[in-house]
Amino acid sequence: MKRFAPLVVAVCLSAISAYAQQKTVTICAVNNGPMIELKKLSAKFEAKNPDIKLNWVIVEENVLRQKVTLDVTQHGGLYDLVYVGLYDTPIFAKQGNLLPFDNLPAEYDVEDVFKSIRDGLSYDGKLYALPFYGESSMLMYRKDLLEAKGLTMPDQPKYEDIEKIAAAVTDKSKGIFGITLRGLPGWGENMAYLDTLVNTFGGTWFDEQWHPTIETPEWKSAIGFYIDLMKKYGPPGATSNGFNQNLTLMQTGRAAMWIDATVAGGMLEDPKQSKVVGKIGYAQAPIEATPNGSHWLWSWAIGMPKSAKQPEAAQKFAAWATSKEYIALVAADVGWGQVPPGTRKSTFDSPDYQKAAPFAATTLRAMQTADPTNPCIKKVPYTGVQFVGIPEFQGLGDQVGQIIAGALSGKTTVDQALKDSQAAAQRTMVQGGYLK
Repeated sequence: MKRFAPLVVAVCLSAISAYAQQKTVTICAVNNGPMIELKKLSAKFEAKNPDIKLNWVIVEENVLRQKVTLDVTQHGGLYDLVYVGLYDTPIFAKQGNLLPFDNLPAEYDVEDVFKSIRDGLSYDGKLYALPFYGESSMLMYRKDLLEAKGLTMPDQPKYEDIEKIAAAVTDKSKGIFGITLRGLPGWGENMAYLDTLVNTFGGTWFDEQWHPTIETPEWKSAIGFYIDLMKKYGPPGATSNGFNQNLTLMQTGRAAMWIDATVAGGMLEDPKQSKVVGKIGYAQAPIEATPNGSHWLWSWAIGMPKSAKQPEAAQKFAAWATSKEYIALVAADVGWGQVPPGTRKSTFDSPDYQKAAPFAATTLRAMQTADPTNPCIKKVPYTGVQFVGIPEFQGLGDQVGQIIAGALSGKTTVDQALKDSQAAAQRTMVQGGYLK
């Protein structure tokens, strides 16, 4: 045994040395299924990189945005990696608050990432966030409930189709609601969906001179339709329902239709968490007056604050978590239908993914046709489908989201909600220097 002692000692000393030099990478991330899977599989990254320890802060979407904005803009240094998207990444980058991903390894294959996602996460020709998954929005519906009523869903439904189908399949005595939609207030919660609704009804946030255009017939028609639809055919307490709550309603068979993020497809087809596997149909998001802006484009992506304490280790993990290698790990762990979608061409080209993901074709079509540079039927001075690409929108969107949630809950009327929202937008534009 003595002859092996030096080797044992050397191994132990090496392990002790790696532990002593260990760098902690703190990650602030959104609470959803793909993110939880990443946290689980990240143990494999730590095993390969014993000098790096990952510290996770996982919170709900609205809380995430607050924490990230505060830390990034104030250079707080709490996080080495933060979850950001197509709205905040170019804004933070322009302000000098994010570090670019300049030295990605060749095997990362940046060209494999969809150009629209790369462009949305870039500023001045540099990539400032790596996409964990990409998405658009689509309509998910219960094929069996429609068939029982002799109904078929058009591949490109209109909102009048949605209303007719919701009326036909709602059966509140059995706990089945015709439709569920986001009601939880927040620019990235209820307003993400409502922006697409307003867009397709022909509305805009601002005219070409940045005058607010909320108190208009288009907004009134859109928001009035939404509230009427939800009151008649939606679940109670809808102002508490964001993405996760509506996902649960669909997975448990309590909702017949849902318009939301395409990433939900994998979760609805997962037998470990869904009771409606194989019963869901997928169609393009509904339209009304125009297809412009009827479905969004988004990516949850991983950015590095300028104040990150461990930038090299952070970049190494971010590249691993958004790589082809990671997608293959998820496929091996939970199946191809659950891999992070919407970022890489190679994923959609995979026969295994096409076979396991009945939502893949709908997702790809939605992402390819979403155009943040042309979100409205009228000309507007901003980009972004489910957001307005200016720093002030985060606060304004949250405020308007609260006001419209008040109308959904019956605390105020649609007319008053739009009047109050218009006034809020006017104040924001004046304070921001867009208007005098």
